[in-house]
Amino acid sequence: MSGPLPWHLLPDSATAEDDVLHIAGVNVLGLAADFGTPLFVYDEQHIRARCREAHAAFGADAAYAAKAFLCVAMARLVAEEGLGIDVATGGELYVALRAGFPPERIVLHGNNKSARELVEALDAEVGRIVVDSFDELDLLERLVREAGRPPPTVLLRITPGVEAHTHEFIRTGQHDSKFGFGVASGAAAKAVERARHSPHLALAGIHCHIGSQVFRVESFDEALAVVAEFATAVDLPELSIGGGLGVAYVTGESAPTITEWARHLTSTAARLGLKARLAVEPGRAIVARAAVTLYTLGTIKHLAGVRTYLATDGGMSDNPRPVLYGSGYETFLPRRVTAARPLAGRLVGKHCESGDVLVADAAFPDDL
Repeated sequence: MSGPLPWHLLPDSATAEDDVLHIAGVNVLGLAADFGTPLFVYDEQHIRARCREAHAAFGADAAYAAKAFLCVAMARLVAEEGLGIDVATGGELYVALRAGFPPERIVLHGNNKSARELVEALDAEVGRIVVDSFDELDLLERLVREAGRPPPTVLLRITPGVEAHTHEFIRTGQHDSKFGFGVASGAAAKAVERARHSPHLALAGIHCHIGSQVFRVESFDEALAVVAEFATAVDLPELSIGGGLGVAYVTGESAPTITEWARHLTSTAARLGLKARLAVEPGRAIVARAAVTLYTLGTIKHLAGVRTYLATDGGMSDNPRPVLYGSGYETFLPRRVTAARPLAGRLVGKHCESGDVLVADAAFPDDL
């Protein structure tokens, strides 16, 4: 037996009118009828409110992590709210530039940037390129030297050796990581010296990121302690702690707000005597709770003594997270959004994979 959907998991503007879900005053059943399903529905004011919260805490040193959700309209919204944007592929860079995003507020990430992606970033004169490896240092220096370009401003991504309390597939700050230069191995110090003395690079600071969906602010403390010590030693003006702040998706989960996260980070930085300017890259914390996904149910298959399967018209093609790392979601009927959900079943997609599961233990009202 499961109670009604916890209201705090829905977008800020969610209301129930005659028990039908409305977002920003719009009937979501009408949206499904007009646009079809699967359909992502975002609450614009919710997103703007979180952007403003990040800007109030960090000003221009907050950049939206585009991988959380990106389209031209989203990039324009972020620009309007005064945040920077971090992109991790040439495709994401293209979308940001197509939206008219100011290139000086773009941060380019990626552990395997191609020469083409780096040239596109250099041509656009993006604000920061976050260098991830010695191979990339070689490549970037060569591209700048051969074209006679002015030195681009770069940050060096380091791995602090902190294992965030999250799924192993979305941890990024541990020693054994495909990302960045390790502090403990000495690679980070070597990279700083290399970049600092390069005539083709303008080294501004360092960057780290410990993972995604992190609920414990203490994990950020641990990373900041390592990185602050390193940053102080190398005496660079900028330090980005990345993003990764967790968001509640299911009953019983709660997460710090962006404001609480910011207060904690700035307090820890002050206690550590950090002189570098602190930057952040929130993504999920800005957009995740602003959205719902609408599906249409098709086949309902009861396997006696086993379970009930409920098949949607989407699945792993529109949401790979459950298949990739077992992420959880809540289910509900938009036409009975406040109803108790006593029926149990497994919500699956329509693809030819047994692993195409959206919600392993889903709950529904009794008139499904």
